[in-house]
Amino acid sequence: MEIQILHWFESLHNPVTDPIMYGITCLGNAGILWILIALAFLAIPIFKKDRKIGLSIAIALILSLIMCNGIMKNLWARVRPFNVDTTFENLYGVFNGINDWSFPSGHTSASFAAALAIILWDRKKGTAAVIVAALISFSRLYLTVHYPTDVLTSLVFGSLYGIAGYFIAKLIMKKSERARRVFSEGESYKLLFSKAGEND
Repeated sequence: MEIQILHWFESLHNPVTDPIMYGITCLGNAGILWILIALAFLAIPIFKKDRKIGLSIAIALILSLIMCNGIMKNLWARVRPFNVDTTFENLYGVFNGINDWSFPSGHTSASFAAALAIILWDRKKGTAAVIVAALISFSRLYLTVHYPTDVLTSLVFGSLYGIAGYFIAKLIMKKSERARRVFSEGESYKLLFSKAGEND
């Protein structure tokens, strides 16, 4: 059934959307887009009062990496659909660089982990992030590198990692006055390591 669904996605292939979907999926490679967004929130001065968002994304991505890539993929060891059915079109040679298991989808997990971590702090920025996450997830099906259940399950678990990242960041700032001042008020990172002015 899932192979048939993927063949339907394959039927959507055309010269216009093929490069778009490939470009979108590349945004999610190794979570690079979300890592850069986290670093931007943490390091760029105009976002200094939004560092808490960067912290939440970082925590969510770490959770996703551990649970999805470190544990779940190896636990289920599900073979990729293009290895089960070798008739799938290998657009841009995307199959050639994939050597890990299919379940769950790392791209989807990381994308929704980051998107949820953002939207819980800032609805406007988070809505854009959710749209990008959804496009990346769709691209994994379009390119037939994951089964639909890989993507749907990863959407759920990734969202949970994002929610966890948000609450862990809040807990860190609640427990540490220094962390709150640095990540929520934009004070210098030096405060985290200074010996004076500690109110924790």
